[in-house]
Parts: sequence; C-alpha cells; structure tokens
Amino acid sequence: MVTGPIVALLESRMSSELARLIAKHGGNPLSVPAVRESPELTLAAARKLFDDLDAGRYDIVIFMTGVAVSLLFEAAEQTGRRPNLVKALQQVTSVCRGPKPTAALRGFGLPPTLSAREPFTAAEVLDAMSGIDMAHKRVLLFHYGERSDTLAETLLAWQADLEEFWLYRWLMPEDVTPLQDLVKRIVDREIHGLGITCQIQFRHLMKVAEDMRLDRSLVRALNERVVVGAVGPKCSAVLQSRGVNVQVIPEHPKMGPLAVAMMRHLNGHSHVDRATPIVASP
Repeated sequence: MVTGPIVALLESRMSSELARLIAKHGGNPLSVPAVRESPELTLAAARKLFDDLDAGRYDIVIFMTGVAVSLLFEAAEQTGRRPNLVKALQQVTSVCRGPKPTAALRGFGLPPTLSAREPFTAAEVLDAMSGIDMAHKRVLLFHYGERSDTLAETLLAWQADLEEFWLYRWLMPEDVTPLQDLVKRIVDREIHGLGITCQIQFRHLMKVAEDMRLDRSLVRALNERVVVGAVGPKCSAVLQSRGVNVQVIPEHPKMGPLAVAMMRHLNGHSHVDRATPIVASP
C-alpha cells in the first residue's frame, strides 16, 4: 500500500509514465487527465497538404510537437504518400521545437535542420531561425493543440509567408467529473502536490473550478497547502498569472525531472516557503 504524499497529475498522453515516476520516488500518484486530443486532419486535407509539399510550395517547415510528426506520417502512410513526404521534407529547412519532434523526425530518417534549445518555448524556436532572412519565405507551421501566438505573430512580423496547420486540437475532457472531484479534494486539503506538464492542463482545471464557483478557494488552497510543480517557465508563468505560487520548476523542462524534483521537495521539506520558486536539478 502506497502511503506517500498524494500528487495530482493532469497529464493525459503520458499519464501512466508520469504516475510511475511519482510512485518510484515515494509518491502516491493521482492521475486526472485534464486534456483530450482531437484529431483535425481529414484525408482530403492530408492529400492537399502532401500535394503542396510535393510541389515544393514551402521553404521552411516547423514542427512544434512529436505528436504532429507522428500524425503527419500516419496520414502519409494511409494515403500511400510516405516516400513523397520524406523526399519533400528533405528539400526544406525543417525546424523542431525540442527533443520530441526532433526524435520523431529522426525516427523517420529525417534529422531536422534546426532544433530549439531549452527551455523549448517559442522564443527558442525563433532564436534557432534568427540567422535566416524570413522575408517572403514560405513557412508551414504545425502547431501543437492550440495556436502559438508568439511564434506565429513574430513570423508574420518578419514578413514570412506563413501557413498555419493543426493536426490535432486540445479540448476539455468529455467527462469533467474527475476534475470536479479533484477541485474538491484540493479545496478540502486532501492533496499534497500538483504537477503541471502543460499550461492548458491548468487552464482547464481553473475553468472547471470557475464553473463550480470554487476558483478562488482552489487558488487559496494551492498556495496554502499544496506543493505546485510546473514543467518549465512558460507553464509556470501561466499559473502565476492566475495567482498560484509555483514551488518547483525543474532545471530541465521535461516530465522526468519534474517528477523527481517534486518528490525530493515533498519528501525533504515539512514546511514549504511559498514565496520563492525552487529550481531543482533532477
């Protein structure tokens, strides 16, 4: 029987892996997925996209997530266009936001031309492309589940000929009962830690709390009794903008270091200073 601190996790795609990491380091994971991914790519849209890539319409292709790479190649397989896709991507400057899209592309034999450095935000993607004159470059941007306004608007300001594409969207879970139960448990001081791996997870949690008219109680409980961990600075900034004090930010913005850093903090501190975030090494 696990008797360690209860750590709520809002991760969806890698929920089992993150829960195992928390349990491995002495925690009692409570997985409450806060996001569902809804595929956006129809076969008709896929065929047009592959036709445009075959025709050399784009100079630069940007991948924000590994999921986007996988879904793109899955659609190429379904339509018999995988060899064409590989050839087309070999002819462009490919840019990846971080290690996941980089690894996904490499898995298909396509090492990216450019890859953003840590902490893998839009700012680092733009920095990776800073040596390119973007004026009138034809850019295809594969977003994650929502629009990266900073990246898209900066590319437009640089006078790029930008086309934005979504292979999936982030939506609220169809059944929000587990999130409602989590809000109540946090407010009732039953949860010791909350791990956030993507900012939209927290936004969805807050939306559920607002619908329950418990958003202020939720923020107060998080600040008074819960160790809150955010995977990186962008995620942390969203929480802080809603009045939540983030206690743990891992040195490397990845799921594993976040789990380790949170459990070290929970296991090693009986009193939590909620004024100063702790940047922890794995």
